[in-house]
Amino acid sequence: MSESSSNLRAIGLMSGTSMDGVDVALLDTDGATRVAMGSSAFFAYSDADRAILRAALAEAPKLTDRHARPGILAQAEALVTQRHAEAVEAFLAQNNLSPASIDVVGFHGQTVFHKPEAKLTVQIGDGEALSARLGIPVVFDFRAADVAAGGQGAPLVPVYHRALVEAANLSGPVAVLNVGGVANLTLLDGANDPLACDTGPGNALLDDMMLERTGTPIDRDGACAALGQVDDEALSALMAHPFFALPAPKSLDRNAFSRDAVAELTTEDAAATLTAFTAESVASLVRLLPKTPTKIIVCGGGTHNPVLMSMLEARTNVPVLSASALGWSADAMEAQAFAFLAVRHLRGLPLTFPTTTGVNQPTTGGVLAHIPKKLHDFFDKNMR
Repeated sequence: MSESSSNLRAIGLMSGTSMDGVDVALLDTDGATRVAMGSSAFFAYSDADRAILRAALAEAPKLTDRHARPGILAQAEALVTQRHAEAVEAFLAQNNLSPASIDVVGFHGQTVFHKPEAKLTVQIGDGEALSARLGIPVVFDFRAADVAAGGQGAPLVPVYHRALVEAANLSGPVAVLNVGGVANLTLLDGANDPLACDTGPGNALLDDMMLERTGTPIDRDGACAALGQVDDEALSALMAHPFFALPAPKSLDRNAFSRDAVAELTTEDAAATLTAFTAESVASLVRLLPKTPTKIIVCGGGTHNPVLMSMLEARTNVPVLSASALGWSADAMEAQAFAFLAVRHLRGLPLTFPTTTGVNQPTTGGVLAHIPKKLHDFFDKNMR
């Protein structure tokens, strides 16, 4: 893409594996080096919404066709589409924006199953219906092309991390760590392609344990973990999972790990041990990186857990800071990334690389929802 390419105004949408709600973010970008962050917002799912999504998550491993939506999956897909539409409409109203002022929406949907070794990744959410309701072009289904080409389909955010690091003129090597339901890390070092992979569990195991034992799906501010002690034997059992012996790039399904190792621990000790598991899984990858990062910049829900942030620094022996310290959005980064990726799709730029997903060559991705031919012609003429 040439340096003369103009910025587009994009909205990015993300409903992560924590399943807490919809992040919405506004971004003006050329999809390459220019990034101007706009407003962002979060719209929480209700308890009833989360119950439907958890039921869909339980049902999804039975799928053999990524397009099939039997039973609860159809209900969950309609729900995801509805909640994302409502979120965009509310966001536009809050910011006095018209749909016509938005060039494109990047819609990730809700991952309910991810098994790239079977060439299967499933994100529910109807991009065509969302585009029709909003009257805005929507790019969706970002992961499938990479998986079909032999890649892991995750993580997708590293190319956006690269743009942020370049725009901030940070000297490498620098790591950007996203701690959502699953955690992933990107190593950026000058002009090299980003090196990235999932590191292991993010918040999902801890969230699920807290919901099961306390009825609250989060260890807010790490308060429970702060009262407990790490059980080294349980932590060793958790780290014995075969995922950690696999070479990078690699990716995970949200439910890849079991909480059996902490089943007999008190809630406080279980919270401390699961928090340490997230930190130690990151540290185990950092030890294998070709270069030790000068700093680890953390985004995602994990930034709100001071116990986790402290454990990350102690176990990696690398300075750790929140993305907010750089003026980035620790909470909206993934939503911003899908705005960025939507613009890259429109301009035919790759989303994934051999060093991020293991795909054989840089690969484009995403699907542009059906829009009137006049708009298709406009995109073909002006955005490629």
